[in-house]
Amino acid sequence: MMLLIDAGNTRIKWALVQGKDWLRSGILPVAQAGELSRHLAGHYDPLTGPGQALPGNGLHDIEQVWVSNVAGEEVARHIRNIGVNRNAKLHFAVARKEQCGVRNGYSQAGQLGSDRWAALLGAWHLVREECLVVNCGTATTIDALSAQGEFTGGLILPGLELMQSSLITTTAMLTPGRGEYVPFPKNTADAMFSGAVQASCGAIQRQHALLGNDSAPVVLSGGAAGVLREHIRMPLRIVENMILHGLLIIAQEASEA
Repeated sequence: MMLLIDAGNTRIKWALVQGKDWLRSGILPVAQAGELSRHLAGHYDPLTGPGQALPGNGLHDIEQVWVSNVAGEEVARHIRNIGVNRNAKLHFAVARKEQCGVRNGYSQAGQLGSDRWAALLGAWHLVREECLVVNCGTATTIDALSAQGEFTGGLILPGLELMQSSLITTTAMLTPGRGEYVPFPKNTADAMFSGAVQASCGAIQRQHALLGNDSAPVVLSGGAAGVLREHIRMPLRIVENMILHGLLIIAQEASEA
């Protein structure tokens, strides 16, 4: 059995996988990373707290752990101490010059975030054609893959919530409020939310136009995918847990080596 972990800026997503079967998955806030071991073992739910058992498999059968971590060293320490089978092999993914059929065009390959790299690998094995790989979480990343599987570059911009919170924290007259998307907002909360949506979709659309291929799909993942999908007017593929899928592909290639 294999444990896949995507430790992002805000949330830790994980899945237990046996062969091609996804057995169990979950989400834990990064702020509660210290509870990761109990959460995986089935003794901690971030919604109900300690003492509420989660159904599923224990950790003693895990043979491999594959991790994408962009949340920092403290989270990495909690991951190292999750208490799986002591013989389990722990792997922290890093971007490489070439892996799983994808070539890394970053000027310094290792500086590309492991989350972006895993998402690129997952997207390539899903579509195997020119595409934009968009992951919208705390940050939104918009990365381009060529028809030959080369990562040709990408953007990083604030995610929907971060755009709005940055306005609130740096602008004296703006206050928090739950907005909705409307084309021409008539109140401040809607104006901030709609502005964030338009900025994100505008960046995606502009990058897509730069591809010069109207049929290239946008492969969309992340917590804000449900919001952005309604406003993207390009070929679209929605994928849940793209980074975890990419980690699985890395693990499968490693097992075949």
